[in-house]
Amino acid sequence: MSPSDPAAPKLRPGLAAQRDRGGFVLFDPRRVGRPVAVNAAGLEVVKRIDGRRSLLTLGLETGVPVEDVAALVAALDDALLLDGPKWRELVDAPVRPPACVGVYPDDPAGVRRQMRGLFTAPGGAGLPGEPAPSPRGRLRAVLLPHMDYTRGNVTYGFGFKELAEVTDARLFVVVATSHYSPARFTLSRQHFATPLGTVETDQAFVDRVVGRYGDGLFDDPAAHVPEHSIELELPPLQFLLGAGARIVPLLVGSFRESVEEGWPPAEDADVRRMADALAAAEAEAGEPVCYLISGDLAHIGPKFDDPLPLDDARLAHSRGQDERLLDTLTRADADGYFRTIAAEADERNICGLPPTYLTLLAARPTTGRVLHYQQYVAPDRSESVSFAAAAFYG
Repeated sequence: MSPSDPAAPKLRPGLAAQRDRGGFVLFDPRRVGRPVAVNAAGLEVVKRIDGRRSLLTLGLETGVPVEDVAALVAALDDALLLDGPKWRELVDAPVRPPACVGVYPDDPAGVRRQMRGLFTAPGGAGLPGEPAPSPRGRLRAVLLPHMDYTRGNVTYGFGFKELAEVTDARLFVVVATSHYSPARFTLSRQHFATPLGTVETDQAFVDRVVGRYGDGLFDDPAAHVPEHSIELELPPLQFLLGAGARIVPLLVGSFRESVEEGWPPAEDADVRRMADALAAAEAEAGEPVCYLISGDLAHIGPKFDDPLPLDDARLAHSRGQDERLLDTLTRADADGYFRTIAAEADERNICGLPPTYLTLLAARPTTGRVLHYQQYVAPDRSESVSFAAAAFYG
């Protein structure tokens, strides 16, 4: 962008600035893009990059030479902090690039070895056998962790083994915790790349959900960029099913208000509308559909601003609360699941509440089965995260 360019640059929403070494650092709290260091004069420019001021106007208003304004704008664009060409290239691309390399290797052979270990490591479920109908009925959904594979390890394997052996579905609605976006629901039309290839997003299913739900499902283009909760379900799916699997990637934001007020989320019009939209879209799919719930259980300890000590008594109490919560899932009881979390004011930060509750409403299973449970505890007792694999039938 040259100093004479009349375009009016615009910052992406949700950015923050903090002091650093006598200057400031502009960054995205959602960890999208790279931080950019600016001085006090540069910060005044940044405050005015609102999509209405040209480079010349920005310079005149702040007293910063227009060449320096142009250089700052170019740096912001390159760092993906500007709603500009590089950002649009990323979010408008047909394929979302992987964001979790490091959690898994960057080469296909390494990923396959890692995925195999989710099934074959000590305590694992073993590799899936031949598919066969379940006496419990049609597999409607599987609850899975979205922990890194080192800590989530064999719990992933128990969930995905059930999926591989029981369902013949190749279309999966991935309903996942949204960790970064304030939006209640965010869909994506992008396909998802991993080192094992590209998982296609089923555009017709997305169209049907949008048609039933209405506007607002693409309002936050940054929601899917850093999010791991959908991506971490894809390498195991690819490992088992190859290129045949397709997905519908749906992020679900917080149900905090429902917890605080004590009413079931289904009483919120948008939650009920989404559940109905998913059910209607599935009914028109013309093929089997299975839901993947990407959600963990408790997050306790100092890492999560938890004031209580992470001692043996606390960990035992949390396990007991998890058992109560998982018992509601064996009955596929969405409201019972919610009430159990609300009764403790979600003090243990159950991040799987939104996707699990929504899926139970949409898929309408009649029974559930807990397949595996783990409670990870950091060696220094700074955190504990629990998670489970469960299957739902009906």
